[in-house]
Amino acid sequence: MMDSSGPWFDMYLTARDSIVLNFNPFMAFNPDPKSEYNDQLTRATNMTVSAIRFLRTLRAGLLEPEVFHLNPAKSDTDTFKKLIRFVPSSLSWYGAYLVNAYPLDMSQYFRLFNSTRLPRPGRDELFTDDKARHLLVLRKGHFYVFDVLDEDGNIVNASEIQAHLKYILSDNSPAPEFPLAYLGSENRDVWAELRQKLVSDGNEENLRKVDSAVFCLCLDDFPIKDLVHLSHNMLHGDGTNRWFDKSFNLIIAKDGTAAVHFEHAWGDGVAVLRFFNEVFKDSTQAPAVTPQSQPVRADSSVAVQKLSFKLNDALKAGISAAKEKFDATTKTLTIDLIRFQRGGKEFLKKQKLSPDSVAQLAFQMAFLRQYGQTVATYESCSTAAFKHGRTETIRPASIFTKRCSEAFVREPSKHSAKELQQMMAECSKYHGQLTKEAAMGQGFDRHLFALRYLAAAKGIVLPELYLDPAYGQINHNILSTSTLNSPAVNIGGFAPVVPDGFGIGLFTLSYTGQPLSTLNISDGPHFAFILNGILQTPHVDILYEVKVVPF
Repeated sequence: MMDSSGPWFDMYLTARDSIVLNFNPFMAFNPDPKSEYNDQLTRATNMTVSAIRFLRTLRAGLLEPEVFHLNPAKSDTDTFKKLIRFVPSSLSWYGAYLVNAYPLDMSQYFRLFNSTRLPRPGRDELFTDDKARHLLVLRKGHFYVFDVLDEDGNIVNASEIQAHLKYILSDNSPAPEFPLAYLGSENRDVWAELRQKLVSDGNEENLRKVDSAVFCLCLDDFPIKDLVHLSHNMLHGDGTNRWFDKSFNLIIAKDGTAAVHFEHAWGDGVAVLRFFNEVFKDSTQAPAVTPQSQPVRADSSVAVQKLSFKLNDALKAGISAAKEKFDATTKTLTIDLIRFQRGGKEFLKKQKLSPDSVAQLAFQMAFLRQYGQTVATYESCSTAAFKHGRTETIRPASIFTKRCSEAFVREPSKHSAKELQQMMAECSKYHGQLTKEAAMGQGFDRHLFALRYLAAAKGIVLPELYLDPAYGQINHNILSTSTLNSPAVNIGGFAPVVPDGFGIGLFTLSYTGQPLSTLNISDGPHFAFILNGILQTPHVDILYEVKVVPF
């Protein structure tokens, strides 16, 4: 019997488009609450150590299971956690089920570390080497590796890691004329061919070190100016200082602004967000070094290896072509800001409205106002309640949102406030139903996707349904949306999935620092990108407003 997630892996791995903008998203960390810990070297050391602590906890089987609590007052308590430890593993699931707690699938987690997507003709390959002990560091387009685990699997002393990172930060070498990292942004078949040339030219050992590294740490040589700059930098950067194929890149700017940029084929936001939250919590609450810590005297010139790649004329030409494509594509992404300080999730909950449903309704209204129509809309929903579960689609655009949007946008004076409120309540109720159905595997998108996959695999003529223009239209998702909730997230996002579309990230944030401006990301001839979120502080809820700009 086929692994249920196999076709989904195939969908990602057989896609030949560049993974930059088309697939890879980012999530940016909040600053460390202790401002002096946002020094680049200090934060890079602490986050690296915290990431390795997570790795060791995961591999030791000690990571607390990911659980969805329907009744957290009963199940998300220390008492329940202590009691469930004494229940045999074969029965513990039933014990959790009795208190409405559902353990989630964590099979993706092992690919967080030592993993890379390798370009191959026709279908890429996910590569993992959990025996490797070294970290990959990128700075100014140069590649460095050094061990962060010793031969016994213990974390190398934090002050040694700090010393090695300080050594890398002090390297005054100019940026390479032909930055290798551009190749990872190419069409996958083009990149596969160029990679084979790299291997044939004597770079196989160095590529193996890149591919097998625990993860990729990217040290940028400039501070972040604002959230617009942050989003561009963490989503794509200038193409020289990321290894886009790595399971994730931990990016730390000159001012300590940090983010995770991740490749999407191996896993989804659930696994990355858990890692993200744990790293933020550990690095801020139990930092390995302080701003006053002095790195030990380590022979970094021996411990740190700078990788040198041999590039023939064909490879240099390939890098130049990749750079041209990268620059042309990323220039089409325009970002703008708007702050809207009215309402918020707590207010909506008091009105018995789902904050997510209201945000989705706002997207529908904005699009209707701007373009005069309702379009195919995608909202991702985790199906981690199932073994090897990935995602299902929630379809937020419905007859309810259409009716409500038209009432607000086209004829608000024809309806009383009570009638408008009733329409919003209907939208919220129906959206809640769609969300539950999707989470429980009762959506239609993955079902139809699987049937189409099986028809192709068995050589069956494609059923007429898949050739119907309506099927093509509903899968041309002009509004692609995703939501997450975390106190560690500053902001995050992803690009659109179609040339005339929008990528909308909804972030429910708990943040006690300065209020953040919202991102309203707009038009390019090919790409548009909007970030939207709800920011909750102790005193005020800020609902980010989406202003849709023509594209």
